[in-house]
Amino acid sequence: MSKGYDFTITALGTPRIQSPISLSKEMDDYLANYVSDDDRVIYDIITRRDNNQLSFPTEELLERAGPRELIYFSPSKVNAAVVTCGGLCPGLNDVIRAIVMCLSYRYNVKRITGIQYGYRGFLPQFHIPTIELTPARVEDIHKKGGTILGSSRGFGDCTAEIVDSIEQMNINMLFVIGGDGSQRGAQDIADEAAGRSYKLAVVGIPKTIDNDLSFVQKSFGFDTAVSEAVSAVAGAHVEAKDAINGVGIVKVMGRESGYIATHTALAINDVNYVLIPEVPFDLEGPNGLLTHLEKRLEARKHAVILVAEGAGQKLLEQQAGADASGNKKLGDVGTFLKSKVSEHFKAKDIEVNVKYIDPSYIIRSAPANPADSLYCARLGTNAVHAAMAGKSKILISLVNNHFVHVPIDMAVSKRNCVDPESSLWRDVIDGTGQPALMKN
Repeated sequence: MSKGYDFTITALGTPRIQSPISLSKEMDDYLANYVSDDDRVIYDIITRRDNNQLSFPTEELLERAGPRELIYFSPSKVNAAVVTCGGLCPGLNDVIRAIVMCLSYRYNVKRITGIQYGYRGFLPQFHIPTIELTPARVEDIHKKGGTILGSSRGFGDCTAEIVDSIEQMNINMLFVIGGDGSQRGAQDIADEAAGRSYKLAVVGIPKTIDNDLSFVQKSFGFDTAVSEAVSAVAGAHVEAKDAINGVGIVKVMGRESGYIATHTALAINDVNYVLIPEVPFDLEGPNGLLTHLEKRLEARKHAVILVAEGAGQKLLEQQAGADASGNKKLGDVGTFLKSKVSEHFKAKDIEVNVKYIDPSYIIRSAPANPADSLYCARLGTNAVHAAMAGKSKILISLVNNHFVHVPIDMAVSKRNCVDPESSLWRDVIDGTGQPALMKN
């Protein structure tokens, strides 16, 4: 049965130039092969025994990423640009390095421009200079956190002005490293360039620490974020266990998707309550969090609560407006919980020691761990192969353990969220022992 997906990829034209990368077209010759546009990956691999479907509509199959035998751009005429947008995330420098190294050493591209401080780096009113990206300049940057290009939120909607700058700089290849808002901007830039009949390949690399882009198995930086969050939870657990009725509260990122919280809880197994945006909860009442916490302290004398930043927002005073990326402003659920827990037990004349830890910005600025560094290197390299082949309006994604091309408009069409009825959340409930639903 058709799922209604449309993974059709936009191409700037027909590739006719022989790639400078020498690969094979034969099997079993111990040489890596070129990737063909006919090589596809099935997205929805879950089926039932009584499903006899053996074929799929072409538009529902994902195009495999990788080097093509014929490319669209002549390397000597390429002027590539790289921009990092939005908040910081582990692995940004790793992706920049991979793009520059692949362009330089695999395709012999000489002109690579770094756009500083996100989309505002394109806008003349900010007077932000560009920087030249060379292999020597990026050689060691993967060892550092942050981004050598700097980053900022917003201004992705200044589409006409951005494309004006792109034309003035003769850029014909743009790599956008950013989350859903940044990638919407990338889509608009590609559309504006196409409307002007300007040949611009726009390729995105999904950067969202919350792991919330659709049709993306995992965004880079996520593994590092979980690793860093585990350290914070370990500290909270020690503080809680070594105090009288100790309660450790740790807040991690996750505006609408609780993936960091769920994976962290499973990784350390010291968390007693996981609160995520996808699952509502009550504070008061017989099945509320505070009642369950009281029972936990009576039985075990300590507890650890791990909360994603977007959890429990209906319990907080609503914040007006949005940030520069267009995200709705959130109330601080971490300090809210700290206050409510303290007030609850004080009213009952029960001694508690509450320790609150918010490691968010430490996590964001950390260098990528080895798993993320490896992932970033492959994302960046595949982004270059896609752009050189004339692909545009796409993200490089990992789906079912294969690197693929995903249309940007598909990836940003909806948030990727934790399914409360999934095996992931089931395992969290099993691991923490918390009620499946803390609602009265």
